[in-house]
Amino acid sequence: MNRLLRMPAFLIALMLICLTAPALAFDDIDAHRSCVVCGMDRKAFGYSRMLIQYNDGSEVGVCSLHCAVIEMDANKARKVRALLVADRDTRILLGADEAFWVTGGTKRGVMTEHPAWAFSTKNAAEDFIKQYEGSLASWADVLAAAREEASKERR
Repeated sequence: MNRLLRMPAFLIALMLICLTAPALAFDDIDAHRSCVVCGMDRKAFGYSRMLIQYNDGSEVGVCSLHCAVIEMDANKARKVRALLVADRDTRILLGADEAFWVTGGTKRGVMTEHPAWAFSTKNAAEDFIKQYEGSLASWADVLAAAREEASKERR
């Protein structure tokens, strides 16, 4: 206990953050357990889940990029403030435009024929490609492909 009292306050704060961060990283699953579009369990599909945050302060949880596109297209009048995606390996959310995306490959996608996976690092994406094939893609290309696939389904 004496050691703890002598520890600088910033170290104590850092320790508390490290201990609570993993629990906070998955709060979106508790708040939005089921995909608003298809009803799938977002915890079970935590590796592909997305969180759409609108400018009005509301947010919507979906299981996949496919369902995110359907939700956003159905609500075009609402401005998206942030679109977050789970890192395929850690399941921690990051900005969709910040992720390193892998498209295609042998790993079956979620709600799509053309899989797209998000990673927080380029190394993780490249490791995934070594195991499952596919190729690196930009967020703009991934989003365009998902929109194209969703529009074909609606025809």
